[in-house]
Amino acid sequence: MPLNNFDIDIFLRDYWQKKPLLIKAAWAAWTNPLEPDELAGLACEEGIESRIIARRSEGWAVDHGVFAESRFARDDPAPWTLLVQAVDHHVPDVAALIEPFRFIPNWRIDDVMVSYATDGGGVGPHFDQYDVFLIQGLGQRRWQVGGMCDADTPLLPHEDARLLAEFEATDEWLLDPGDILYVPPRMAHNGVAVGGDCMTYSVGFRAPARSELITDWSDDIVDALPDDDRYEDRNLDPIAHPGEISPEALARLHAMITDVMGDADAFARWFGAYNSRRKYPDTEWQPDESVSVAEVEALIGEGVPLSRNPASRFSFIRRPGGVSLFVDGTGFDSGADGVAFVEQLCAQDQFAVDPGVSQDILALIGKLVDQGSVAFDREA
Repeated sequence: MPLNNFDIDIFLRDYWQKKPLLIKAAWAAWTNPLEPDELAGLACEEGIESRIIARRSEGWAVDHGVFAESRFARDDPAPWTLLVQAVDHHVPDVAALIEPFRFIPNWRIDDVMVSYATDGGGVGPHFDQYDVFLIQGLGQRRWQVGGMCDADTPLLPHEDARLLAEFEATDEWLLDPGDILYVPPRMAHNGVAVGGDCMTYSVGFRAPARSELITDWSDDIVDALPDDDRYEDRNLDPIAHPGEISPEALARLHAMITDVMGDADAFARWFGAYNSRRKYPDTEWQPDESVSVAEVEALIGEGVPLSRNPASRFSFIRRPGGVSLFVDGTGFDSGADGVAFVEQLCAQDQFAVDPGVSQDILALIGKLVDQGSVAFDREA
């Protein structure tokens, strides 16, 4: 559902990665998709990343989950905030909050973090390395933004929190339920709950660091190189100075690296798989039993819709004669007959598959079901 009071073209032109934007009453009828008790329940489960940040007289205190239920029953006088990562992986109504932002490519989307704060609660002035849409779900929160930060910006000494040593607000807004604040990367910001039962949904976006790309891409290349792929100089000429590394040698050495790292097709395939890895790869989503192509065909014939796993990541790269689909770190090549299916799969969380799809697509669906990336929703 498109947002009210929001023009995508203007936003991308004037605000995306440039400056903050407040979107008032973004939904015609806002309904908070998750109750505070439900969020606390998620923080008590194994395999779900969560933390509690409290502002005490001696400074900021950070505790990491898994939490006992009793943690939320005690009366803590200090303002505190509960933060739970990737709630969209577990709550479909929270996952639906991503839909209005699908004008940004799938490969840039990270997850939806949800926070609950008591009166005065927050995480302190800080900056992030990614874009974020802050959706006010329940109660009110006062947001302040400041200047742009970088690696040299002074931080408070703390083991678990990256908080700014100094923060000067340049703008300030009070958000009500259904309001959204967009904050670009590296912009200082600070949110404080006004009143109790304050819930905020943070739709975050990924931006790979150059260092991460180089490291992982290099590791992938090295794993595929044979040990006997070594420097050669069969036509070596006599040299006047034995200590000199000649320009010709440097050129050959440099080419040994750039020739393999400059392979654009290989990079595209690597990046598709690298970027589609799950946020929490150790979580098991595979079904107990594998599915046959015949079973896939029968379910499609019955009109049972196919649903994507909210924890899975889907993207594709076009290539001559078809596409390469990347799901949860695995690549699948498909011919021209599979382009429409791949496009639909990457665009819709749930849909009815055309009964006329090819045997190759039926086999592809079976592989995605077996790895837990999609499932047939018999209850839809």
